[in-house]
Amino acid sequence: MINGRQACCASQVFPHLTTSPQSQSHQSAAHAERPRRGAKMMNWVVNNSVFKGVDVHAKRNHDEHRTGELPEDQLTVRRGQAFKVTLTLAKPFNQAIDSLVLNASTGGSHASEEKATSCSFGIPDAGARRFSAKAPWTAKLDSGSSAGSLAVLITPPADAPVGKYELKASLWGEDKMVATLVLLFNPWFAGDAVFLADEQERREYVLNEQGLIYRGSANYISPLNWDFGHFEDDMVDICLEVLDRSLNYRNNPGGDLASRGDPAYVGRVVSAMINSPDDRGVVMGNWSDSFAGGLSPSHWSGSHDILSLWKKNNYTTVKYGQCWVFAGVMCSVMRLLGIPTRVVSNFVSAHDTDANLTIDVYHPEEGAVYKESTDSIWNYHVWVESWMKRPDLTAGGAYDGWQVLDATPQEASDGLYQCGPASLAAILKGETELPYDVPFVFAEVNADCIDWETKVDGTDVIMFSDTKRVGKSISTKSVGYDKRLDITRSYKHREGSAEERAVFKYAISDDKDAVGGVTDGGGTSPPPPTPPAPPRPPPQLTIRFDEVSVPEYGKDVQLKLVLSSDSRVQRKLKIRISVDGMHYNGTFVATVQSQVMEETLHPFRELSLPIVIPVGSYYRYMKRADSLKVSAVVTDMQHPDKKYLAEDDVILRDAPVIVTVSGFVRQYQQLSGEVLFMNPVQETLTGMKMTLSGSGLLRQELEYKLPDMSANKRFRVQFEFTPYRTGIKTLVADIDSDQFKDFKGSCAVNVRL
Repeated sequence: MINGRQACCASQVFPHLTTSPQSQSHQSAAHAERPRRGAKMMNWVVNNSVFKGVDVHAKRNHDEHRTGELPEDQLTVRRGQAFKVTLTLAKPFNQAIDSLVLNASTGGSHASEEKATSCSFGIPDAGARRFSAKAPWTAKLDSGSSAGSLAVLITPPADAPVGKYELKASLWGEDKMVATLVLLFNPWFAGDAVFLADEQERREYVLNEQGLIYRGSANYISPLNWDFGHFEDDMVDICLEVLDRSLNYRNNPGGDLASRGDPAYVGRVVSAMINSPDDRGVVMGNWSDSFAGGLSPSHWSGSHDILSLWKKNNYTTVKYGQCWVFAGVMCSVMRLLGIPTRVVSNFVSAHDTDANLTIDVYHPEEGAVYKESTDSIWNYHVWVESWMKRPDLTAGGAYDGWQVLDATPQEASDGLYQCGPASLAAILKGETELPYDVPFVFAEVNADCIDWETKVDGTDVIMFSDTKRVGKSISTKSVGYDKRLDITRSYKHREGSAEERAVFKYAISDDKDAVGGVTDGGGTSPPPPTPPAPPRPPPQLTIRFDEVSVPEYGKDVQLKLVLSSDSRVQRKLKIRISVDGMHYNGTFVATVQSQVMEETLHPFRELSLPIVIPVGSYYRYMKRADSLKVSAVVTDMQHPDKKYLAEDDVILRDAPVIVTVSGFVRQYQQLSGEVLFMNPVQETLTGMKMTLSGSGLLRQELEYKLPDMSANKRFRVQFEFTPYRTGIKTLVADIDSDQFKDFKGSCAVNVRL
């Protein structure tokens, strides 16, 4: 517990916070650490050996292979690109008569030349291999060779399986282990299946450790700072362990290793391993009201803390996560492996359980019991897109490019909780017969909705169908900027357009050839346009919600329900307004308030009805709920069969958490930071704790317990830390209590040498 003292301005000040002994030891280590010089010449102390030493040129190789952020004591290179190794020999190498034989293998005893997980090559390259090598490695002498050393440029093939390799040499009758190295995908090399032409996109989708994940609802989109942290010291080993602990590897090690040259295969394996239901993967999902035995999904601010905890606990599943956590962690693993990846958020996202591309939504009439649907509509859902070629779908490249991969365990695919890669081009065209999981993703962004009213007697009556509700503001972070990029048009044509309806019709068709589909040449032809429907008469009643003020936690929520009609006669209306606390995945938490009123709507005039949700009504539910769903069901009393519906998913803005760092920030030099927070409610906050995190700044999360905080008080927490990596990093503070969950604030920190 941190001891506080009263200060001016009704604040509580906690200077120079102390951490647990474990945290202190981590910080002390960080203070003492200095930059590594890299792997230098290593002398093999063997008196009669022809091999006297090796230099793997880690600094040079890492710089050239864009792996310079990774530790230099582990050589990490990219396929399709040469790296340099220098051997120190007992006598000069004569290229005319001597032969250096090298072997690169991955998988230990499972390595196989037939499966291209082992390859012998050398100087000169004899060219005769036992099998027709799928992925031959090559070697050539570098100009840096001299009488006492042999400088070799080694090039892995562009389709080699990624993973950890042993590099061995044989010369003058002696065999020697030269080095272990890690081979990654290479989006900088045109021959690699993950090649991405734009350099700014490569920097964003492979090298950038700081990102944004968009959450909230379609009308209240907010960014969450997410620290991918994929260049932290232990991330190479952790990400390779993700592959090695998959069911694919456990069931067929040799086949799994051989398939790791295919980014589509790797992405599907990672999507299964990030969740836990069937393979004891990294993160356990939890959408309940209790997070006993773990941490709330909203606690997390980055991937490395989760992945390092998974490793620290002997690869025991970390508790708990929800969709944005799964997506953030998966993005980190994919970027580390070298596959360009971005996090994508879909607002008003459908979860279609029966694969009919239709979602049923139930609205209870007054006095009826709330009815859950097997289908659901989430305020938002988060997945990733990865960039790769898809030769398994067509040789013509029609389905290359961005592929949807989803690690959230929603529905099983091929017996496992995995999803994708689903080609974005296939989703846009409605090619729902293509692998993998295209129908499921298509429904998430473009399913039709049917709204039902549940009567008191339990019967359901259809209200209307909606073809435009699902798939709003599909968002990802912009390249090079902390701004939201809307990519909805990459998934579907404009809602309601002839093209969009034609694609939907094609997607649900059992006989795609009858409505236009794959041609004999292997390409695709767009579905024929559907004749436009005759224009509908304009609606006689329109309903919308307007904000009076921005909804903020700790303040009354104020909205207006605005109704208008183009009818020439006045209309008597029965209006039922309900406010429900909801999980973001569409699960009901509790009814906050409900009211029924009768109003008269006059011709050609708007009727504006104030809606106030007092803080005292909602705040006790917000520890469990993510949003307030405000619904208005309007019945025309002269025509009771005519009902109208309007909904608004209100997201409360968190109370501000202000994080600042003072002074000029240098690597390995201690500096000070501060967190400011004010109690947003008129009662004492209990169970207060603060967590600090940030890759490159803190080796692990630091947690501080804080005293209870009375109404109208604020605290100022001062702390010290030592950054250990250069570049722009993000320091995140998370404030949690018994009354609310995980308010966050952040500060960008530019760490210089």
